[in-house]
Amino acid sequence: MKKLFIAVICISAILGATKVTAQVKMSRQQILFYTSDWKGERFPDGRPKIPDSVVQRAADVTMEDLWDFLQGKGYRCQYENGWQALHMDRPMVGRALTAQYMPARPDMVSAIKAEGKSEGRVGGTNMWPIHDLQKGDVYVADGFGKVIEGTLIGSNLGSGIAAHSQTGFVFDAGIRDAAENREIAHLNGFYRASDPSAWKDMTLTSINAPIRIGRATVLPGDLVVAKQDGIIFVPAILAAAAVASAEFTQLEDAFNFELNSAGKNGAEFEGGWNAAKYHAFTQWIDQHPEKLKMSRKEFDDELARRSGKGN
Repeated sequence: MKKLFIAVICISAILGATKVTAQVKMSRQQILFYTSDWKGERFPDGRPKIPDSVVQRAADVTMEDLWDFLQGKGYRCQYENGWQALHMDRPMVGRALTAQYMPARPDMVSAIKAEGKSEGRVGGTNMWPIHDLQKGDVYVADGFGKVIEGTLIGSNLGSGIAAHSQTGFVFDAGIRDAAENREIAHLNGFYRASDPSAWKDMTLTSINAPIRIGRATVLPGDLVVAKQDGIIFVPAILAAAAVASAEFTQLEDAFNFELNSAGKNGAEFEGGWNAAKYHAFTQWIDQHPEKLKMSRKEFDDELARRSGKGN
């Protein structure tokens, strides 16, 4: 009887281990594992939900100021350049929903399609991430740089991205129907190049897993800031601090520019931030409160840190 009991337990364990679970779309538990330092609100899928106010403010800060902040925190692999865009003159900001594509092989494609069928997914696998987009998301896809027959969307899927996210996409790959996509409201997109070919010999392999975009590592929920100068992916745990730091630097620069223009900065055209200069800077902010996009507390905290008065 004891042996029979053990045999039943073993069989149950085997059946449990072989139970079909999602392999393409990361589970909430997997996303929590990669973003465990985030303590704020999350989407139902587990992605960090950076506050809308932080996302919106990110559109007005410079790439260099965000990059400098991340470098100081040890995040040295968060930026990539060399893009084309639907609207290069329009900054695009949002929260990352990630996807990874790989060259197709029949056995892998068959398994992925079977999983999609069991989940009720329809259409090509390049449609699946679009269905999961939330308003304010940026669909970020690693298409291993493929352009010819690597066009992840045309205008129909572009309209789907616009309808779900009202933001856009970042593709380390190509797109087709670029002219039509430019005419779609609430859609921007950064990509390697456009090509008239349809996508071929590619398949989706993950949704909301960590991915590589050029020299950058991207996690689901990262703050995406895409501009003419390039794209930076800010970890959710640093987004608010990074934006506040960048805004503070912009204020320092604006004050410094006025001193340079008035000939009051001596030879310290970009430096000389001593106690007296910070005091004058604070008085300038008091006279121009409309320049603050951060809260006054954020400003005072950053001022204390940079002037050496913080903890």
